[in-house]
Amino acid sequence: MTTLFKKQTVVPITELEQSMLCQSDGNLRTKTLQEEFQSGVRWQKIPTRYMKISPGDLDKEIAYCKDKLKDRLLILGHHYQRQEVIKYADVTGDSYKLSKIASMESNKKWIVFCGVHFMAETADLLTGRKQNVILPNMTAGCSMADMAQFQDVSDAWTDLGTILNSDSLIPVTYMNSTASIKSICGKNNGIVCTSSNAEKAFEWSFNKGEKILFLPDQHLGRNTGLKIGIKDHEMVVWDPNMIMGGLSKKEIMSSKLILWKGHCSVHTRFTEDQIKNSRINDPEVNVIVHPECTREVVDASDYNGSTEYIIETINNADSNTTWAVGTEINLVKRLAENNPDKKVYCLDSMVCPCSTMYRIHPAYLLWVLEGLIAGFLINKIEVSDHDRKYSRIAVDRMLNL
Repeated sequence: MTTLFKKQTVVPITELEQSMLCQSDGNLRTKTLQEEFQSGVRWQKIPTRYMKISPGDLDKEIAYCKDKLKDRLLILGHHYQRQEVIKYADVTGDSYKLSKIASMESNKKWIVFCGVHFMAETADLLTGRKQNVILPNMTAGCSMADMAQFQDVSDAWTDLGTILNSDSLIPVTYMNSTASIKSICGKNNGIVCTSSNAEKAFEWSFNKGEKILFLPDQHLGRNTGLKIGIKDHEMVVWDPNMIMGGLSKKEIMSSKLILWKGHCSVHTRFTEDQIKNSRINDPEVNVIVHPECTREVVDASDYNGSTEYIIETINNADSNTTWAVGTEINLVKRLAENNPDKKVYCLDSMVCPCSTMYRIHPAYLLWVLEGLIAGFLINKIEVSDHDRKYSRIAVDRMLNL
């Protein structure tokens, strides 16, 4: 019998901070940075002058900087950013779409990515050496990505290798992971995927091997596995806080899909009860959720898919339809504003923006732009040569699907 000892549990700070920005009144109005610092989450230190600049003055100063830098500057805005940041973006989209666009804009010297750290890393992987990727606030991380630390994943790969033939196990990582995790996949015959092409990545992997180790989101992994016909008993969850992931040799050997114990702090807030209440209030409601939600929520919804899928579905829906949406609140509010002929609202009545995305305050954007004008490169994101090489291999395999 295998004895499973618990290791020291480490909860990412980004996960602990997620609830600090939740509010019941639905008011996401941007305040001065000094006021927002009082939320209790970590913020990157910034020169004092930026702390009290009013939203109106920020607007004028950012517009001036953009005009000054326009021929060499590209500002990317992820869909989950607050509207006060999105309005400055040259392009909006999900993480992969934005990185791909950045790679095509080879004439742009500075790529300012208003998103989170792993997104800026991906942009650095795909852009040229002479381009510079900048993240306005270095504390804008991702709780899901933080749940798959390099040493934990490396240890898990070694442990699994004592039981399985390494050639039979294919590592697949979600785009929402660090470059070091993408590098592990690239180095070990694995691949990167997005929520849009996860099924294709799974099918590609099963053509290469017998089992998949999926990182770092157990829910996207499980929902994708079910879509391609993997049975419940063929999926197990690897807990990095347990010896051998908390699994027996028999469980590992009989599995087809090993899911890393990670999740999205935003999407796991949505529940079956929220869906039930929406249907009670309006039996005609359409429920659409992201596949990072739990299996129970995905099963109870009418539609599920990537951020771009959610946007496209609602934008193309018939007038006078109602949509209850299970994804980040800033995107839901934008969808509601852009579709006045429909009723669009968030499943969760408590307003909880992604606490790390929210840290891209306009004051940070102004700070890095003024730095460029003054000749300073602030918060440059640079992936190591080793991780760049192997991460790019894993990403290229996805591009070739």
